[in-house]
Amino acid sequence: MRRPWRSRLAAAALAMVAMGGLAACGSGPAGPPVLTWYINPDDGGQATIAEKCTQASGGRYTIATSTLPREASEQRQQLVRRLAANDSSIDIMSLDPPYIPEYAQAGFLAPIPPDVAARVTQGTVQSAIDGATWDGQLVAVPFWANTQLLWYKKSAAAAAGIDMSQPVTWDQLVEAAGKANTNIAAQGRRAESLTVWFNALIASAGGAVIAQNSTDPTQIRLGLDTPQGDRAAEVMNSFANSGREGAAFSTAGEDESVAAFEAGTAGWMVNWPFVWSKAKSGVEGGTLEQSVVDDYGWAIYPRVDADKPAAPPYGGINLGVGAFSAHPDLAYAATECIVSTENQKEYFLTNGNPASRSSVFSDPEVLADFPMAPTIEQSLQLAAPRPQTPYYSEVSGSIQREYHPPGSVTPGVTGKSATELIEAVLSGRQLL
Repeated sequence: MRRPWRSRLAAAALAMVAMGGLAACGSGPAGPPVLTWYINPDDGGQATIAEKCTQASGGRYTIATSTLPREASEQRQQLVRRLAANDSSIDIMSLDPPYIPEYAQAGFLAPIPPDVAARVTQGTVQSAIDGATWDGQLVAVPFWANTQLLWYKKSAAAAAGIDMSQPVTWDQLVEAAGKANTNIAAQGRRAESLTVWFNALIASAGGAVIAQNSTDPTQIRLGLDTPQGDRAAEVMNSFANSGREGAAFSTAGEDESVAAFEAGTAGWMVNWPFVWSKAKSGVEGGTLEQSVVDDYGWAIYPRVDADKPAAPPYGGINLGVGAFSAHPDLAYAATECIVSTENQKEYFLTNGNPASRSSVFSDPEVLADFPMAPTIEQSLQLAAPRPQTPYYSEVSGSIQREYHPPGSVTPGVTGKSATELIEAVLSGRQLL
């Protein structure tokens, strides 16, 4: 079957030959190199940064953006296929952190010069550095960082008599929701959000999905069938059967959670910071009353046990430079411009995507628009990246299969069955 991207590459090659012929005929010197930045869909913020950095380069390079599909898994699929063909047109990539080890292990990322690594990690939150690291080396440049907060209605907390300025556990939240006669919105559908939730639970319990990592899939040791894995399963099951999980919990994603929170059927919610931008847009568009937003509160993600810190979900985007780029030095210079403190701040303000640099969260303009910025920064310092492995798709897909629906998860059973499935998939004995 003829691949569309091969057709595009062929067309691009012919165009370059034609341009070379014109240059040979005296059409004048070629312009600065064009660096192609493959971006995830947003509200135009990355394209704006590309224009700013093109201007700031002083003519050294031009950055052109190319938009990837909306779903992270589809972004991965498109990039991996092209990189596997040594595609030199990929200079810079906006990468979802869970897939970064796969790119690095396959040799798809150009090594980061040590001086660049030192500059781009200075003042950066630890979870973003961890999410850009594989096998002890920084392999991508931290750009923007994301984390989930515990959102709550001040009125619900008051009705329950719970002090939200102090750390709370999942069990305490269920009890508080019962007192306030409301629900807790969370994401229980069979999707990546389920892996995000489970990973936060097992990390807060003091464990990890992968207990011993390896580039050899048969040598990976899992931490699911452990006391910490069982404790995470216990919390998941207890919440899913608490009567406070809300209607259709097992099919609910982030957007459904927001809808329940805005409508007032949920007094608490775990979700990403886009919640705030969506609420402000609703007020501006007349679909949400300001009084509803005035009732919003925010806190650090729930703990599993009172004596162990929370391990909030970590997400965001990091930048990778293609290993086959003709201009890796210029591409890394461009990434430094893209992730500058000024650009991270502007991206936060215009697109609602939190920065990876700590200093942005105390900026007066940021605080005026995002009063929860200090809580986001605190959460990012605590956040735990999802399992870092070149085989992330197989691990996450197996977790989604075995831990869904959450109400059927059983301590001492689900961890064992999930371990068996993942080991079988990684060894090639079974397909998802």
